Amino acid sequence: MTPVRVLAVASEVYPIVKTGGLADVAGALPLALKAHGVEMRTLMPGYPDVMRRLAGADEIRRWPDYFGGPGRLLAASHDGLDLFVLDVPHLYARPGNPYVTAEGIDWPDNGLRFAALSRIAADIGHGLVPAFVPDVVHAHDWQAGLAPAYLHYDGRPRPGTVMTIHNMAYQGKFDRDLANAIGLPRDATFDVHGLEYFGGISFLKAGLQLADRITTVSPTYAREIQSDEGGMGFGGLLRERAGVLSGILNGIDTEVWNPQTDPHIAYRFGTNDLTFRAANKAVLQQQFNLDSSDEAPLLGVISRLSWQKGLDLLLETIPTILGEGMQLALLGSGDRDLQDRYQAVARANPGRIGVVIGYDEILAHLIQAGSDALIVPSRFEPCGLTQLCALRYAAVPIVSRVGGLEDTIIDIGEADASDRDATGFKFAPVTADALSGALRKANATFRNKGAWRRLQLSGLATDVSWRNRAGDYAALYRDLIARRG
Repeated sequence: MTPVRVLAVASEVYPIVKTGGLADVAGALPLALKAHGVEMRTLMPGYPDVMRRLAGADEIRRWPDYFGGPGRLLAASHDGLDLFVLDVPHLYARPGNPYVTAEGIDWPDNGLRFAALSRIAADIGHGLVPAFVPDVVHAHDWQAGLAPAYLHYDGRPRPGTVMTIHNMAYQGKFDRDLANAIGLPRDATFDVHGLEYFGGISFLKAGLQLADRITTVSPTYAREIQSDEGGMGFGGLLRERAGVLSGILNGIDTEVWNPQTDPHIAYRFGTNDLTFRAANKAVLQQQFNLDSSDEAPLLGVISRLSWQKGLDLLLETIPTILGEGMQLALLGSGDRDLQDRYQAVARANPGRIGVVIGYDEILAHLIQAGSDALIVPSRFEPCGLTQLCALRYAAVPIVSRVGGLEDTIIDIGEADASDRDATGFKFAPVTADALSGALRKANATFRNKGAWRRLQLSGLATDVSWRNRAGDYAALYRDLIARRG
């Protein structure tokens, strides 16, 4: 097996910094790739949390002026991850969320901040760090989208490039005048085959247009984004580049998400004995001030509260949840209006609906271990990770038929035709009525303890690890290197 060196470029990496699923992928994939002969180092920004955790990092390079202020490139290791960190305090030393102010507004210099990250990625690709010259530079989402562009416009021998889309909705759109400040040729901002995008520039488009390979995080989403609707402005471009576009499902870190060893749940349990799930359910009911009941199906939700995630549709199904004798435990934050409406529903239905606004990693694990079913009603979902964790914890997924949800869950009604065991419930179209129908079907199945247990056991038997997915990425890298000669 020929060794391969890959530089991953990501704006967040679990367990150091996390706002969403990108961090989980960036944190788990490098570890899984080791078994496939791939050495991956990950470049990330030096946010305050990063610098605190990596206090002993080694300095590789220093610049008196890097995109407007002093900067350093550091090397460090953390939890088995090999990292490069771009420490540029005037760009990254800001509290809270990496992308937005305390008021939830994008930092006005985000274009500069993430162009700097991509520029150093390209320089590492060109050999800035002699001890690690990558064969491939793998950029994740718009924040790293300029890395393939810099490598392209530099006009020098370069490594292969891969662009992964985790969510088409986030496109990194800026004024074309930014090109001068970030060192890209101005012509590229007027070129429809470059960065130009409706009179401005898009970092995501740069990656999609100029990377050698494009991946996204599920086969179904790879098809969806080639449509005008699913492509969100890039459908035509992706149809043109369909020959280099593929979908590779995400996995989860099965060491972090392991009910047999999980330190965050009240009672650990194994795949052969689900007895202690009932005890976790009781603790979860206490945490959310729900009535203590073994017989009431407890529905869990761990989600950003947004239109994309379909959480407005779930609100419309509250009468169904109440009428079917179900309970709801929801953990999430997002749109202020949705937050207020969920809190109002919880106040109006004490003991039946529980809501915690925010994100709590420990509570997220408990929801997986204690809820009977987990709801993911997204309007579009590139892959989704919570339903994979649910399978691992024997919480039966109830999901919409989109993206990675379609690819990872086998509906109870399609198991016979597919010759695979059912693992959950899927609904389409993505409407409140269809979701209500899925909830009623799930409730009826819950009353049949044998049928419900079969769903749980089938989910537990599903491979949700990175093992095979990492092999697909390794094959992609090797094919790219071979084709580039």
